Amino acid sequence: MIVIKTLLFMLLMPGTFMFLIPLKLVELDTAFPVLSLGVLVYLGWLLILVGLSIMLSSAWDFAFKGRGTPAPIDPPTEFVAVGMYRYVRNPMYVGGIWIVLGWFLVYGASILLPYLAFVFSAFHLFVLKYEEPTLLLTFGETYSHYCAQVPRWLPRIKAVKDELL
Repeated sequence: MIVIKTLLFMLLMPGTFMFLIPLKLVELDTAFPVLSLGVLVYLGWLLILVGLSIMLSSAWDFAFKGRGTPAPIDPPTEFVAVGMYRYVRNPMYVGGIWIVLGWFLVYGASILLPYLAFVFSAFHLFVLKYEEPTLLLTFGETYSHYCAQVPRWLPRIKAVKDELL
């Protein structure tokens, strides 16, 4: 059941904000210029694929390690600090940002830049005002220690390098 709920949430929320809305903006936009980005289109596809894999692997970790879903109404009951959560506290959001940035590079639709700024701002405010206080109340010292070790958005290069060696 947890897998079905996770899949439904992933289709509904990230599916809407990372795929449906950006592609509709590209389709409907006539006011913003379209940029020719040449070979960066390939980087865009790579960002989309990597961002999607980050989001899916993080959702997997929530379902199987945390025994919950990414949905705030059905969160994990166990603290999750595995997979991508070892490097950043919000890998699903980071993956989502990479996806929207990828769409910008693929289509060159400059309307996606303000949308990207909006999405990141919404993520950041949600994390600061809801997620972090809720996780601190739920997991206490464990979460506090985790926050001291793992950055919110950008991984520490040393941590990633140490993991690879």
